Amino acid sequence: MWRKILTTVLPLTIAVAIIAYMLVPIWTDLVEALQTAVPAHFVVAVAVCVVAWILRGWRYRLILNGLGVQPTLGFATACIFVSQTVNLVVPARLGDLVRVFILKHQFETTYSQGLSSIVVERVYDIVTVALLGLVSIPFFLEFPPEYYALIVVPLVGGALFVVLLLVVGRIRSRNRLVLAILQMLDEIRTVSLSLRAMVVLGGVSILIWLVDITVCIFVVLMFQAPLDVASVALAIVIGNLVKAVPITPGGLGTYEFTVAAILERGGIPHVAATLIAFIDHLIKNMVTLVGGVVSIFVFGDWMVGVIRKVYESRVLKGGSLGD
Repeated sequence: MWRKILTTVLPLTIAVAIIAYMLVPIWTDLVEALQTAVPAHFVVAVAVCVVAWILRGWRYRLILNGLGVQPTLGFATACIFVSQTVNLVVPARLGDLVRVFILKHQFETTYSQGLSSIVVERVYDIVTVALLGLVSIPFFLEFPPEYYALIVVPLVGGALFVVLLLVVGRIRSRNRLVLAILQMLDEIRTVSLSLRAMVVLGGVSILIWLVDITVCIFVVLMFQAPLDVASVALAIVIGNLVKAVPITPGGLGTYEFTVAAILERGGIPHVAATLIAFIDHLIKNMVTLVGGVVSIFVFGDWMVGVIRKVYESRVLKGGSLGD
């Protein structure tokens, strides 16, 4: 009981506290700023966000193809929609595990294949975001030094992970758990380390995050704030690296706080920066939620049981996926 309270209520409490801390002191100014917003740019931002999701589905389909699974683009996109929707309410990004069960149900994949596909996607995401951040730094005059570690650590971690994948084939063991880990690492290496995979998956990943940054650019235009592309890019990069640390469900609160802080340092007034951060995250979560609900309906009633399984029992209680 106490574990469920700590893993569910505590992260939500932190998120609400951060949001209240940001919004309450400037509520009147926020309302006035919203009245001068340009709705057309909001519509374009939503459309661009949908494109980003299609690109994510395309990349996930390529990853699954590398594992010998042949889904449609719609299926691959729906998988991500559902898992990310669950991540909006489930702590520690455990919603990603929903994909493992979807793939097993639809394609009879192993748990190892499902987990491998998620790891490949996450590694490419984090490394790509960190690289974009590294490229953005020289164009940002007042880069906060406290954020350097958020960019350097993923790049170093990514390099070490590549080294691990290169040497793991030489490791031998009879331990069942070690063998399972080695099998998963071998699958990850097969999918992600060929020259073709690095070019294609890396290229699509860069495109995905450039489109994600473009969403925020249109939100900036929506509030007619001064636009500096490098500041926006860096804000989205740092915001997503902070969001990757599962402090709150879906990075709620922590993402907005970080994005607003970077935008403000880049020259956007405090109220506008706060609004931009919230609307940017609102658009992305709104598209996620709508896509997730539609995808759950398309998959069928069995999906509800899968989500409940991830949230309530085996995962939160520390059980194995194979129980």
